[in-house]
Amino acid sequence: MNTPDSCGQYDSLPLVLVVDDETRSLDAIRRNLEEDFRILTATSADEARGLLERHEVSVILCDQRMPGTSGVKFLKEVREVWPDTVRIIISGYTDSQDIIAGINDAGIYQYVLKPWVPEHLLSTVARAAEARSLQMQTQRLNLELRTTTPVLRQRSNASLASARSAFEFNRLVRAPGSPLDAVCEMAARVARYDLAVLITGESGTGKELLARAIHYASPRAERAFVLENCAAMADTLLESELFGHKRGAFTGAFEDHIGLFQRADGGTIFLDEIGDTSPAFQVKLLRVLQEGEVRPVGASRTVTVDVRVIAATHRNLEQDVRSGRFREDLYYRIASMTLSVPPLRERSADVLPIADMLLAQACDALARPGLCFAPDVRANLLAYPWPGNIRELKNEVFRAVALTEGGTVSPAAFSHRVLHGQPGISAAAQAGGAVPQSGSLQERLDAIEAVILREALLRHRWNKTHAAKELGLSRVGLRQKLARFGLEGQGDG
Repeated sequence: MNTPDSCGQYDSLPLVLVVDDETRSLDAIRRNLEEDFRILTATSADEARGLLERHEVSVILCDQRMPGTSGVKFLKEVREVWPDTVRIIISGYTDSQDIIAGINDAGIYQYVLKPWVPEHLLSTVARAAEARSLQMQTQRLNLELRTTTPVLRQRSNASLASARSAFEFNRLVRAPGSPLDAVCEMAARVARYDLAVLITGESGTGKELLARAIHYASPRAERAFVLENCAAMADTLLESELFGHKRGAFTGAFEDHIGLFQRADGGTIFLDEIGDTSPAFQVKLLRVLQEGEVRPVGASRTVTVDVRVIAATHRNLEQDVRSGRFREDLYYRIASMTLSVPPLRERSADVLPIADMLLAQACDALARPGLCFAPDVRANLLAYPWPGNIRELKNEVFRAVALTEGGTVSPAAFSHRVLHGQPGISAAAQAGGAVPQSGSLQERLDAIEAVILREALLRHRWNKTHAAKELGLSRVGLRQKLARFGLEGQGDG
């Protein structure tokens, strides 16, 4: 069991409790989250209760199948005793009906399917922690509302001005002449018009930040901006989350639930990873976009909504349309304007400005003011291709700040892969697949093979089964090659 250091530098980070009786799964989730959150772990409901009594937990992740009780039953108890804790259930498809039946009763915020994808789990927990923070702020504001309505109205106006400032296009950190300049210029031009926007780009490139900037530069800025990761939920849960449901629509639906489209009425909805939705769900989404109406699950009438849709994907949707995986009519509905965010390796000049911004954030969050990068750190940051883009850079900078003892962040505080890249592959080969200009023929062929393996794994988000299928390898054969080139440990969650 992990316990947080009550006086340590991580005190400002949200506290997450992970409950799972399988220690391997527990450790995998902990490793995936520990750089961004303080983590508590428990292997039983009883152990979790004890931790909840002693600590103020922001988010709880609970496995559905545990000895003595189910995850849903335990989270129902958590809702009653610790209602401010945001609840997430993790399970496989075989348990979906049980979870759907109890999702409202237990007040479950999100349902994560196994096998979970590391980046999706991380973003789900981050959104849950943000939701909890907003919930606590709302409670404080409601108390003030009883006696300070005029003051609160001023604060609301100030909050909008603050949001507009925080998400201005020029706040998307980049170097002068960055390839991102053209993207931001086009986004700023289209923001004032009510067009659907599709943002494409690799995971971790900042697509959500660009979507928020578009919203706050639009006439809809005073209304809600809501978002949903379409890849993180099963179809049935995604439909309920986006469109809502009526009481009694299914077992466990004890009250009406207003969907995100209705909550975003007059504002903007951001549908992240829309390319990962199923064909069946695409039909339902297309109908909503065509008619401007949503029908909550179990409802007999539709509800009219006025919502601007901004969608994002890491996939090549045009290719998916040609292969029949993604509906052509839906594609043209969501892609009135397409913006492509280049990966960090294609805008290397942006690495240092972004790293400096992240260093300032890390120093503030971890209470380590005044730190700076050593000169050789900057060289290493520029040489590394950053396959995980800004998200990976952020994790590395926060890790480095946490491990730094003096006033200068040295190379030793960064992970081995950032300092040395992949064995046998030059920085140029990692970034663009170029053939090394020195070494034996076999060494050059090995470098090319390693680049191909890395690219296949990145395309499939480190799913080794899918990558092996694409490359015509067995899973065992792929693992042997990954071990040979030092790629085996990457992407594990």
